[in-house]
Amino acid sequence: YTISAGINGRRVIPAVAGLMSGHLLATLIVIAGIGVLIANHPLALSTLTLLGAGYLMWLGIAILRHPPTPGAQQHSAGSWNRWAIKGLCISGLNPKVFLLFLALLPQFTDPQGSWSVTQQMLILSSLHLLTCTLVYLVVGYCSRAILTTRPHVAYLISMLSGSIMILTASILIYGELT
Repeated sequence: YTISAGINGRRVIPAVAGLMSGHLLATLIVIAGIGVLIANHPLALSTLTLLGAGYLMWLGIAILRHPPTPGAQQHSAGSWNRWAIKGLCISGLNPKVFLLFLALLPQFTDPQGSWSVTQQMLILSSLHLLTCTLVYLVVGYCSRAILTTRPHVAYLISMLSGSIMILTASILIYGELT
């Protein structure tokens, strides 16, 4: 997603802001304990998985139908919001983000520590958000710098990305329905 944002010009920051908002939402849900409830109720987790897979499928098809092209600067009204909301949906509807936090965060906390488990999880989550933000920004801006001068490579990466999104969504849907 950040590669696509980079190819499209000045959309890296809203795309990353949206992705990280989804990660923050997932983190806060897990820390609040709601993540455990979702993980313990298969219907809730299945619903979230199917919603996320459907959205991923839609994004993949959209990329294949209209691959981002370098230099096609479309700065229409609300484009910042659209990129941010798409990023939020991509990471916010991804059940794997919740499961990752549920699996990893508690293992790196110490109930006997001088800080509460909640405080420890907030610190760990903040580190995760910071590192992901930096990586996503680097990927987005590097793709902008590299792929805008190589439209054929950008096209191939877009086709590959869209196909991988559709394949991943299909596997998720198949896994939930079988």
